[in-house]
Amino acid sequence: MPNNHFKKGELYSFITGKASTAIARRLQKKFNTAGLNLTIEQWSVLYHLWKEDGKSQQELCNSTFRDKPSITRLVDNLEKLKLVKRVSSAEDRRINKIYLTPEANTLQERTMHLAEETLNEALQSVPPAQIEVCKAVLQIVYDNLT
Repeated sequence: MPNNHFKKGELYSFITGKASTAIARRLQKKFNTAGLNLTIEQWSVLYHLWKEDGKSQQELCNSTFRDKPSITRLVDNLEKLKLVKRVSSAEDRRINKIYLTPEANTLQERTMHLAEETLNEALQSVPPAQIEVCKAVLQIVYDNLT
């Protein structure tokens, strides 16, 4: 028996991005207001490099759930902004490792503060127990589909 207790389209439209889009728009507005020349998509790549610098482009695809052409475009633009540099892998020259520049590292604290502020605004009236339930449910949904 199906476990879908939602009106037609209700769950799908929510999971596919209503909340995520609202959060991304708010964070982009905060970046713009702060004078940061950075898109949310570019920031997501930097975020994963701040967690582990020197990832390959394929690892960035996997981490950010983006395809290869999207990551290539994002890395190209981040290189133009002098926030990352590509370095050929010593083991396999077909693989590019992506490294942060000092300029990118100076953005980390500022952008992470804005992201945390945005998430706090988004969750301000949500009880902690409901946040935990939501995280668990979304993890199950993700696991069911991967």
